[in-house]
Amino acid sequence: MNKTEMKKIILDAKKAKDISWEQLSKHVCLSPVFVVSACMGMNHLEKDNADKLAFALGLDASISNALQEFPNKKWDQIVPTDPVLYRFYEMTGVYGETMKELIHEKFGDGIMLRSISQWKLIKKKIQLGIG
Repeated sequence: MNKTEMKKIILDAKKAKDISWEQLSKHVCLSPVFVVSACMGMNHLEKDNADKLAFALGLDASISNALQEFPNKKWDQIVPTDPVLYRFYEMTGVYGETMKELIHEKFGDGIMLRSISQWKLIKKKIQLGIG
């Protein structure tokens, strides 16, 4: 089973069970954003979490297995070459559909206004462990 097939089955099961992403994420013990992203095929889950998610939706091991597969994060658009713009592009590609799904679930079908959303930009030094 590929990630596209997995996504459709999960979305159909979620709708049939009438369960929210928030409720589903509690079954899996992960953040809603990460759970949705994995269900959209843009991240993977470890076996324990994948099994919990499949069980919560009444789905079989084929869904758990597909959730455990590492995704191929690609989409068919022109990619910016500036490193900062590329990261925003990547965030939209990986989490855009996830955020849309969460926004629609919490607020209904509509358009999120960028002008009223809030961002906080902070500088944080991190150790990457490369080298």
